[in-house]
Amino acid sequence: MRRPRLWLFCTLMMLATPATAACRMALLLAIDISGSVDDAEYLLQVEGTAAALEDPVIVDALVQGEVALSVMQWSSVGMQKMVQPWRRIRNEGDAAAFARAAMAQERAFGKADTAVGDAIAFAVDQFAAVPDCPRRVIDISGDGVQNAGGSLAVARQRAIDGGISINAIAIEGVGFAITEFYLRSVITKGGFVVTAGGHLDYPRAIRLKIMRELVRPIG
Repeated sequence: MRRPRLWLFCTLMMLATPATAACRMALLLAIDISGSVDDAEYLLQVEGTAAALEDPVIVDALVQGEVALSVMQWSSVGMQKMVQPWRRIRNEGDAAAFARAAMAQERAFGKADTAVGDAIAFAVDQFAAVPDCPRRVIDISGDGVQNAGGSLAVARQRAIDGGISINAIAIEGVGFAITEFYLRSVITKGGFVVTAGGHLDYPRAIRLKIMRELVRPIG
């Protein structure tokens, strides 16, 4: 009689133990560091990204969803690098550590062309490291249209085939040419573009975009 009672006790304990939180989203932030981005503009992107990741509402959403977060920098052909590897944000300390690392990251490459297709293709490959996250998003920012590299259409289709969404920040100079480029050629169905009115507006735009990506699907 003791064994059945022990089995029943263990079963009840397992049912009473809360399940471990699961990753709801893998979010990759892809930052443009091509030749059109000078050092001061690069710093605005770094500071804006770090500030967004310190926002209490964003931190809460990251923790609730145990989001897997990473940062890559990209420019021309062969110039893509994961500068912040995937980190699961399980608590406020994880979020704070990631924000500090994002703030301290150095520019990975010198100034070169803009290979958007190559950036997306590289980003798609990184999601193999987070297979348990059902929602996967590439969050790409840029201030220019593609002028180098492989087919953007092929790279975008690879993302679609892999169940990966693409959203964007279009950093404008004069007019809305960059916004139109990202709307027509880069984002996936159901994706969106946030327009930044120059690099000075980037901190507002990145906060808004991450907020929209995290809070709406998780909250």
